[in-house]
Amino acid sequence: MVEREGGVESAPKVVLVTGASTFLGGYLITRLAQNPAIDRVIAVDSLVPSKDMQRRFGRAEFIRTDIRRSSIAKIIDQAGVDTIVHAATSVMDTVGHSAAIKEFNVIGSMQLCAAAQRSPTVKRFIVRSSGIVYGASSADPAHFSEETSARVEPTKGYDRDLIDVEAYVRGLGRRRPDMTVTILRLSAVLGPKISTRMSKYFSSAVIPVVIGHEPRLQFLHEEDALSALEHATLAARPGIFNVAADGVLTLTQAVRRAGRIGLPVPAAMLGTVAGVYRGMRVSSMQFDQADYVTFGRVLDTTRMRTELGFVPAYTSIETFDDFLSRKPLEPVISPDAWYRLERWVRKAALQLT
Repeated sequence: MVEREGGVESAPKVVLVTGASTFLGGYLITRLAQNPAIDRVIAVDSLVPSKDMQRRFGRAEFIRTDIRRSSIAKIIDQAGVDTIVHAATSVMDTVGHSAAIKEFNVIGSMQLCAAAQRSPTVKRFIVRSSGIVYGASSADPAHFSEETSARVEPTKGYDRDLIDVEAYVRGLGRRRPDMTVTILRLSAVLGPKISTRMSKYFSSAVIPVVIGHEPRLQFLHEEDALSALEHATLAARPGIFNVAADGVLTLTQAVRRAGRIGLPVPAAMLGTVAGVYRGMRVSSMQFDQADYVTFGRVLDTTRMRTELGFVPAYTSIETFDDFLSRKPLEPVISPDAWYRLERWVRKAALQLT
């Protein structure tokens, strides 16, 4: 049983997880399948997971289906699913945005919400969202709380997709007040195994940075991201929750810790330069990352700790350092070289004064 304020909430019995071929979806399925309190775990995806991932699933059942199709409702009804974890949005971690991806994210989520709404057995709905719904701009607050709206609302890309996805999920909660609906807004995920746009960004030899800006970055370890999804699945806490690690790094700190070379560019040229370098395979920065690496974004995690009852095991710095230590990255410039250069600059500056 899972304790809940005001009573006791039983553990889920039949859990359906979307995005079985993705890192977070696949490893979450593995964790849930190892929980003896859960009777059945159903993994769904339009793509077949790797053989290694399927072996990790254990007793979980994989069903190949597209959540944009009506077949997802039949699976939910026939299995008597009581808990749905929508982790398929993690497709954003590995590919660029396209019209097909937008259709999958938005139409797929709409179809899944509609199926859950009609099902008499579904009592919990958890969705993996992201802090990118807050956007990134010069007008941003120091910390985004869950009630804070984007100062400059995203109009395209994954940012817009997830805003629309969350709207469908909140609508589901209004139409089914008997259902526990949980939205997790994860900060940028890093780790030694997961491939994300930020891990590719910091793996590049040359990293475009905006002149005159020092964005603050916040990270979430891959293990903490999985633990947060698992915790939300079992705990049945309704609401929207920011999920991020303690502390922040500035972009300059992160670039130097990674031993990369920062390429200063004017803000107006960042997208163009990123595109050129991506074509040359020097940098893998995407166009829709420009605002984030210019202004940064930090999430308030008070509600995560007090209401969701979750505390990440890694800080942002520990997450970044673990990513660096367990990834096969050879520094272009070693940290010692940076420190020697800084000492030389300070010494030269003192001599001039």
